Amino acid sequence: MNFLSDVITYVRRIIKSPSDAVITDALIIDYINRFWIMDVDARLQLFDLKTKFSFQTTPGVDQYNMPLYTVQTETTNPDQTIGIFPVYQGFEGPCYVNGIEIPFYTQKNQFFRTYPNVVQNFQSIILGDGTNGPYTINFPILPNTSPPFNPPINALIRGHVNILGIMAAFQETGVYMDPTITDSAGASNLIPNIPTTSVFPGVYFTSIDSTGANVIVSDSGLFLLGNVNYGLLMTPGQAPYGNTVLGGGYDINTNTINYLSGKANVFFPVPIPSGNTISGQCFFFQSGLPRGVLFYDNILTLRSVPDRQYLVELDAYLSPAAFFSTTQAIPFAYMTEYIARGAARKILSDTGDVEQFAFYEPLFREQEILVWKRSQRQFTATRTETIYSQGIGGYYANYNISVQQ
Repeated sequence: MNFLSDVITYVRRIIKSPSDAVITDALIIDYINRFWIMDVDARLQLFDLKTKFSFQTTPGVDQYNMPLYTVQTETTNPDQTIGIFPVYQGFEGPCYVNGIEIPFYTQKNQFFRTYPNVVQNFQSIILGDGTNGPYTINFPILPNTSPPFNPPINALIRGHVNILGIMAAFQETGVYMDPTITDSAGASNLIPNIPTTSVFPGVYFTSIDSTGANVIVSDSGLFLLGNVNYGLLMTPGQAPYGNTVLGGGYDINTNTINYLSGKANVFFPVPIPSGNTISGQCFFFQSGLPRGVLFYDNILTLRSVPDRQYLVELDAYLSPAAFFSTTQAIPFAYMTEYIARGAARKILSDTGDVEQFAFYEPLFREQEILVWKRSQRQFTATRTETIYSQGIGGYYANYNISVQQ
């Protein structure tokens, strides 16, 4: 009993609706998915859903979002879809980089106490000339080589867009991209339509206009199509959708910051009076092997900023994908009755059948306990380590050897 069609049949028996005319298979599948995707992970942390998440770092990139499922659509009914949602319920330690365990943090104060984000202020990098620009601005802290080092020796921290911003970008483009890469035309739509609360700039350029007001330009967390080491600049604004594009468009020579060389070309939103200073702010790190990771806001932040590709591995709990085909197999056959009773429970609750709901509730709880018992046996199979026992795992390690020519 591991096919979705068997679960549907069992749901029909519980709710006493054998006919498709009363409640369709498609609606029952929707209830099954709602219980399977949204309820099970909140009710139970199942050992069978515990897995490993791994990815390769990108040179110079320090922040990585939790991955999202792409849109899932029923082949026979294209109107029945489930939008993008996180692949994992969350991450937990231990965390390994190239097979070596590193500290895993979930509290920002602990992480940034060890790896502080010190703002580098550069006053009077250049002076205004009475126009909006373009202004060529250089951060004088990166090696002055042409082309710049890649992989980088030192790094400017890049702007970042979290998963809510990635979802907003998907609504605009219909394409799931993380990080989001775009050209000039795409930036005009994306920058104003990604929530300001989802954008975390890493680079700022500041000045004063003719009225004495602040003029601020920052990076947007979006990257240039054709060269992802260039970040697109913007004017930051108020929530919810206050960020705006800069005049002059976006290409390698306009309104971008090269994170490898520290060179930017900027059109400010207003003229900068002649003689007014233009300053720069950034977060600067020496690149290298990451020695700590922070998981916060569904973002993994690495320190140091990786200078090359490293294999990162963490423990995670999987958020299962949806079911759409009646011939689709349930991955864990022992859970089929639990899934069926959970879906039926939702239907009885929505239809107001209080008597049937109360009658079947003890049977649902019984199935939940049986499902949990399987995970409980696995979780308690290993002795809890104490100060007097180190276990056997401390003597072995999987080292991943990186070879660079």
